[in-house]
Amino acid sequence: MSITARRDQPRPRIRRGLRLRYSANGPLGALVVWNDDEIAPGTGFGRHSHADMEIVTYVRQGAVTHEDSAGNVGRTVAGDVQVMSAGTGISHSEHNRDADPLKLFQIWLLPRQHGGTPRWDTRKFPKADRAGRLIELASGDPKDGGTLTIRADARVSGATLLAGTTLTHAPSTRFRHAYLAPAQGVILVNGQRVAAGDGIAAIDEPELTITAVEDAEFILVDAA
Repeated sequence: MSITARRDQPRPRIRRGLRLRYSANGPLGALVVWNDDEIAPGTGFGRHSHADMEIVTYVRQGAVTHEDSAGNVGRTVAGDVQVMSAGTGISHSEHNRDADPLKLFQIWLLPRQHGGTPRWDTRKFPKADRAGRLIELASGDPKDGGTLTIRADARVSGATLLAGTTLTHAPSTRFRHAYLAPAQGVILVNGQRVAAGDGIAAIDEPELTITAVEDAEFILVDAA
């Protein structure tokens, strides 16, 4: 069993914080990339391509405008989620068209099989529904109703906690790996302090005890 925390230095304009990569700190099962991006107004990621990747975007602040080669155009605002299944191949752009900085988590997951029709979707997830409990946001398990669908052996969940409150999470036996990052605030995960801008990974942990040091919001990925 192991649990480790990490933090990377940001870059200007499009600032990229905690990053899980294929190198020394990754992957964690199906979870191969976790980016913490801050995108200045009027900038973003120009048109580029992906194949055979599931990409989940959680908007922490502001709004992201998505356009892709399948004809999808959408705007996802803070607290909500978009997913893109690259499948056989798709090109897309992500921009901040608003006047305020855009902050988001971008989470890349390996699909359970190659190919498939490219797709994109977005959904609103009111923060009130996550108060004091984890709510599934995106999942590869068809039994998880009300979530965005991904084609990966993984589940993305979110919760908000008031200072001094605690929740526990016992991962399914299907999932050996977990990665958790606060979108805001400071938490303790099995006694380890994790603040916004940090991430913490766990492997084969039977239970995660998460306590808010201050009012906090966090995103958790369980992966096979």
